[in-house]
Amino acid sequence: MIQQEKAQPNRNLGLELARVTEAAAIAAARYMGMGSMEKGDRAAAGAMNTFLKTVDMNGIVVIGEGEQEETPFFYTGEHIGNGEGPELDVAVGPVEGVALLADGRPNAISAIAVAERDSMWNPGHSLYMNKIVVGREAREAIDIRLSPTQNLHRIAEALGKHVNELTVFVLDKNRHASLVEEIRQAGARISLHTDGDVVGALMAAVPGACIDALMGIGDSTKGVMAAAAVKALGGGMQGMRAPQREDEKRQLKKDGVKVREVLQLDTLVRSDNIFFAATGITPSPFLEGVSFGRDSSLTTHSIVIRSRTGTLRFIEGIHQVEGRHSSDKKNSKTPVEVAFEVVK
Repeated sequence: MIQQEKAQPNRNLGLELARVTEAAAIAAARYMGMGSMEKGDRAAAGAMNTFLKTVDMNGIVVIGEGEQEETPFFYTGEHIGNGEGPELDVAVGPVEGVALLADGRPNAISAIAVAERDSMWNPGHSLYMNKIVVGREAREAIDIRLSPTQNLHRIAEALGKHVNELTVFVLDKNRHASLVEEIRQAGARISLHTDGDVVGALMAAVPGACIDALMGIGDSTKGVMAAAAVKALGGGMQGMRAPQREDEKRQLKKDGVKVREVLQLDTLVRSDNIFFAATGITPSPFLEGVSFGRDSSLTTHSIVIRSRTGTLRFIEGIHQVEGRHSSDKKNSKTPVEVAFEVVK
């Protein structure tokens, strides 16, 4: 009996994933600046889940949000896709930056990453990770075991810049007070953000995005999603577990985990066959948010990356929505229904 080869992700998958994030972003955008982190996230998750059912893949959620956000979707180990096609690990972020969406701040995105089955790192009980991300030109220069100052000088040399010409993306958190001070003392410029280290990693890795590096401690699950994008772009990234809570420290000690282990990019995502897609929800210099036209149109801006070819696409989608301005509440559609309708 001839054994059939496993299906491989093909180039069509990237555009399908872009439609998934478009649907999630459109559903979430209705709640921009409305003050609720839950409503926008639930709408995005519902739209993403609905559209993923139509995508040809046999996916398993490795990085989800069901447990963290208490949503009915995307629990770790959950099967997604229509069950046909390639077997994949999937990292989902219906809304990356829920607080940004709730407050109407820049850089909220919807994102998804897929790679071949059993290739994405499972953070386990590691809730926080220290990260450093750079683009292709500086990927051999970074060493997370060195000080931020040393890394900045190495990055500057790799890029042919002076340190004072570098811009570093850092989350504006109390835990980063000493990091911010050291970066300033080294002479580099800082771009502070309340949330959004996935988009920060993208900005550091995408050529010409005006961010030279991301540094600091963020969510471990977002680190895996960021790693998929960075690897697909050919950038550089290293991580190291950085437990912030006493219960996390105790659990990692109980697990026998080496906290000081350097997590290389190939550890975070072993596969070389990766797709990443993201769509802007709120307005941003990197990805414009969902725009509601005066007519019946919606405009989205997305990024799609494929590792095998190194292709990076920015996609503007103009979607027609029939009866979007209808005042008939009985016939009005939910954000999830609208999102599915416009991208199906």
